[in-house]
Amino acid sequence: MEKVKISSTQLFVLIVLFEMGSAILVGIASGAKQDAWIAVLLGLAGGLVVFLIYYRLYMYYPELPLSSYVQEITGKWLGRFIGVLYIVYFLYCASRVLRDFGELLSSTIYNSTPLFVINSLMIITIIYAIHKGFEVLARVGEIFFGIVYLTAILGMLLIVFSGLIHLGNLQPILENGLKPVIKTFLTQTITFPFGEMVVFTMLLPFLRDKKKAKIVCLGGMILSGINITITVIVNISVLGVSLFQGSTFPLLMTVGRIQIADFIERLDVLFMLYLIIGGFFKISIFFYAAVACAADIFQIPNQRKIGFPLGLIVLFASVTIASNYAEHIKEGLVVVPVYVHWPFQIIIPTMLLVIAFFRNRKKKKSPA
Repeated sequence: MEKVKISSTQLFVLIVLFEMGSAILVGIASGAKQDAWIAVLLGLAGGLVVFLIYYRLYMYYPELPLSSYVQEITGKWLGRFIGVLYIVYFLYCASRVLRDFGELLSSTIYNSTPLFVINSLMIITIIYAIHKGFEVLARVGEIFFGIVYLTAILGMLLIVFSGLIHLGNLQPILENGLKPVIKTFLTQTITFPFGEMVVFTMLLPFLRDKKKAKIVCLGGMILSGINITITVIVNISVLGVSLFQGSTFPLLMTVGRIQIADFIERLDVLFMLYLIIGGFFKISIFFYAAVACAADIFQIPNQRKIGFPLGLIVLFASVTIASNYAEHIKEGLVVVPVYVHWPFQIIIPTMLLVIAFFRNRKKKKSPA
């Protein structure tokens, strides 16, 4: 892995940009209808608990990434096998997010441009960024963090002044009881986006002040969770439940309705600006984790050499992962959370923590 160090501020910024990423793009928790915001808050609470598993593993092995300490915990060969699975997982997540953003761009402002071309341009930019190193990516994140927040605040003010918000669309609360909310929480929001913090198990060793790891990560998750919750509430208030559930990109539709004095309108550019920034950082972090994990597992001294071939894998996977966007979304909201995210985000880390707990307890007793 690279020998770099980042500040707590840079880590916080990367977490917020990563977590918000595609979660704001799609209609997250739409299965809970007008109670989607409750499902998001439950997902945040569950995600914070799941992160404490990652944090405890980090405390046992503060200088090692996931790909290294999994070998310490389970043994060399089994650990390497699990590490390879995580390489595939990170690449798969990167390709899914790349497909999300490519589909949005190709269906809105680049109607005549093939999906492959749009995804190629994005992945080439990301490969270049990773080639420059993770520290450079972190510094760029600090710059764009301010742009994202200024854009978000401006967009929110324009939506309010346009008189589009109708809080009555959020009622009745818990119309169908807690069951739909709990189901959405367990099958979606605990894993997406909050459980995706598992990717930072590869990045936490880069933190300069290790004592701040817990507060920085939890703070970043809470801020992004609040932002996502507000976005969901605004989308439902503006569009209503039916359009919120039926829209492929609800926030785009919400922003498209902004109109003030027949002068300020067609502000889709605000959404697109966030789209490019959020998509870039989410894909970059997943991709960097895959590259760093592969370099560690296969003992490659210069990880920059494998950036391009792994980038090609992400590119081709993004266009072949589903035959159309409807299938891609269905797979991402129904199949992937239960059969992919749960094992890699919750089940395997929990098992590793249990084994690490007993291994480290034996080490403490052995000198006596």
